[in-house]
Amino acid sequence: MDIKIDEISKIIKERIRDYDLSSKHEETGTIISVGDGIANVYGLSSVMAGELVEFPRGVFGIALNLEEDIVGIAVMGDDYLLKEGDEVKRTGRIASAPVGEKIVGRVVNALGVPIDGGGEIGTSKLRRVEARAPGVVERSPICEPLYTGIKAIDAMMPIGRGQRELIIGDRQTGKTAIAIDTIINQKGKDVFCIYVAIGQKTSTVARVVDRLRSQGAMQYTTVVMAGAAEPAPLQYLAPYSGVTMGEYFRDTGRHALVIYDDLSKHAVAYRQMSLLLRRPPGREAYPGDIFYLHARLLERSAKLSSEHGGGSLTALPIVETLNGDISAYIPTNIISITDGQIYLESDLFHAGIRPAVNVGLSVSRVGAAAQSEAMKSISSSLRVDLAQYRELVSFAQFGAELDDITKRQIVRGERLVELLKQEQYKPMSLLDQVIQIFAGISGELDTIKPRQVKIFLSGLIRFMDERSPTFLKKIQEEGKLDNEDKVEMKDIITTYKRQFVPHSG
Repeated sequence: MDIKIDEISKIIKERIRDYDLSSKHEETGTIISVGDGIANVYGLSSVMAGELVEFPRGVFGIALNLEEDIVGIAVMGDDYLLKEGDEVKRTGRIASAPVGEKIVGRVVNALGVPIDGGGEIGTSKLRRVEARAPGVVERSPICEPLYTGIKAIDAMMPIGRGQRELIIGDRQTGKTAIAIDTIINQKGKDVFCIYVAIGQKTSTVARVVDRLRSQGAMQYTTVVMAGAAEPAPLQYLAPYSGVTMGEYFRDTGRHALVIYDDLSKHAVAYRQMSLLLRRPPGREAYPGDIFYLHARLLERSAKLSSEHGGGSLTALPIVETLNGDISAYIPTNIISITDGQIYLESDLFHAGIRPAVNVGLSVSRVGAAAQSEAMKSISSSLRVDLAQYRELVSFAQFGAELDDITKRQIVRGERLVELLKQEQYKPMSLLDQVIQIFAGISGELDTIKPRQVKIFLSGLIRFMDERSPTFLKKIQEEGKLDNEDKVEMKDIITTYKRQFVPHSG
C-alpha cells in the first residue's frame, strides 16, 4: 500500500482548519497520594480555587491548594474509595449548594444531598458556596427585632434581623436549647431557618429534627448536617452551604436565620485539613487564616437596604469553651467578628438558673435599636438590678450587717432571677414577656416568695387574658407602654395579688 504524502498533508490541514477552539477540552489529573480526606493531584494546571473536581466511583472534591505542579483537594466523601494513579476530572463548576423553597423542611448533607429519606429535592437552583458579602452601601442599619421568645435575651440582649450574635459557653450549658427555642419562636413570623449541625452525633441531630417537627417548626426550617462521622472536608463545607441557602431568602426580600452549631468543631475540622495540606500552623496549631475563614462566613449576614429588597440574614453562631475560658483563640476570634455574645455559665446552669445567662459577660452591640418600645421602656434597669444583686449576694456571704436598702435590693434580685427562669421548648410571646418583666421591675413580686414567683406569673397571664383583653390588645397594637398604661397594669397586678393563693411547699 503506497503512502501518498499529498493526501495525508491535505487531511491534516483540513483537521487543523476545522478544529473548534471553543470546544470544551476535558482536563484531567492523576492522584499521587490520598488519605485523611486530602488528595494530592498532579496536573489540573488550569483548575480554579474552590472548583469541584470528580474522582472515580462518584466521589467529588474541592480544589483548595493550587501549587505549581500539585493541587491539594479536599475529598467530599470516602477517601478509601480512591487510590494512587486514579484519574481526576475538572468539572468547571465552583462548589455550589441547592437553594430555593424546595429545600425548606428537608435534612441535607453539606453538598445539599437529601438524607432524610424524602426523595430528591427537585430544585435546579444552585448558588456558589463562596460569595461576596454585601457591601456597606447595600446594607441598612439593624432596627427590626428578631425575638427569641426567651425573656432574659429579648429583655437584656435583644437580637435584630441581620445581626450576628454569638452563643458561647461550656458544653452542656444549654447553647443548642437557646438556638432551637429561637427557631420554634419564628413560627408565623415569615422567617426561614437554617440549622447547621457540625461534628455532632447523628442521634443528637435526629432528636433536634424530631423536636422541630413536633413543634411544627420544620415547615420553615432546613437542617444541614455534617456529623461527627463525616470527613473533615464536609464539616468544613457545611456552614458555607447553610449560609448560601439563607442568602437566597435574604436576596429575594425575605428574612432568614442561620444557626452554626458549632464553629468550635468547624475550626477543628479546618485545622485537620490545613495541617494535611501543609499550611503553616499558628496559635494553638490553628492555621493563620482561621480568622478569615469565620469572618467571611459571618460577614455574609446582613440587613439589606430597601433599594436591595430589604431582606435580612441573621446569624447565631455557637462556640464551645473549655472551663469557661472565653479568652481562648477561637472564642476570641469569633467574639471580635460578631455583634455581641450570650455567655452561658456552668455554675448558673447547675444552680438551676436556666437559661444560664451571665448578665455581666453577655451583651448585644445592636442593643435597644432592635427592641420594641414596650420592652425598651421596662427593661432598661433589669441588667443593673441583676448585676447589683450578684455583687450584694457575694458581699452578704461574709456575714456583714446589711441595711434596709441593701436587703430590698437582694429581695428584688431574688425575684428577678426566678422571673427570668424559663423552661426549654416554651418560648414566650413578647406581650407575655412585657407583663412578667413589668411585674418584676415594678416591685410587685417583692412580697411573693421566690418559689411562688413562677406560679404567680403564670396565673397573672391567665388573669389578664380573661379580665383585660382590650388593654392587652391596645399594648400589642401600639407596641409601647406609656405612663398611663403602666399605672393601669400595676392596678391589674395589684388586683390579682389580692386573690392569689400561694401553693403550699
